[in-house]
Amino acid sequence: MIDGIHRIDAEVRLRPAAPADAASLAEALTRSRVYMRPWEPERPDSFYTERGQQERLGGMLADREAGRAMPWVLADEQDRAVGGFNLTGMVLGPSRSAILGYWIDVEYTGRGLATAAVQRVCEVARDGLGLHRIEAGTALDNVASQRVLAKCGFEEYGLAPRFLHINGDWRDHRLFQRILYDGSSLTA
Repeated sequence: MIDGIHRIDAEVRLRPAAPADAASLAEALTRSRVYMRPWEPERPDSFYTERGQQERLGGMLADREAGRAMPWVLADEQDRAVGGFNLTGMVLGPSRSAILGYWIDVEYTGRGLATAAVQRVCEVARDGLGLHRIEAGTALDNVASQRVLAKCGFEEYGLAPRFLHINGDWRDHRLFQRILYDGSSLTA
């Protein structure tokens, strides 16, 4: 189910992102800004505002409508966003692939939520979107994210030198992939 709600644990669920998530995304990103700094691009202060998140969500939702992306939020019991999971760069045809990105609010780390949500995203990508492969990249020192990917069946397949401008410098990244479907025919 592409647009369904997926229970991750007793308090948190994964659901499609919506325009109403802007305020809680801004709050969670602001709370987590220092924690995520080593792995995130430098962003203007406006990014961490409700208006900045409205603009960001508008682009993400337009990409979803065009079939290029699938954005989800991790939502708490009060339906406030406490994380984001995205498939971007979605390509169908013979490639049937996408790029995975994700983050968790600093107050929710260490609970296995990222692992459970990445696993669910992979299932939806395979069963709901008909994707064959998902790729992800992490900064070399983002060991926690590398562990999440490994637990979810991703394999490291390369190193991308100076891949992204993160925290003020061009940073090398480890590249990972997960093959979702090994069948010989395209069914979706």
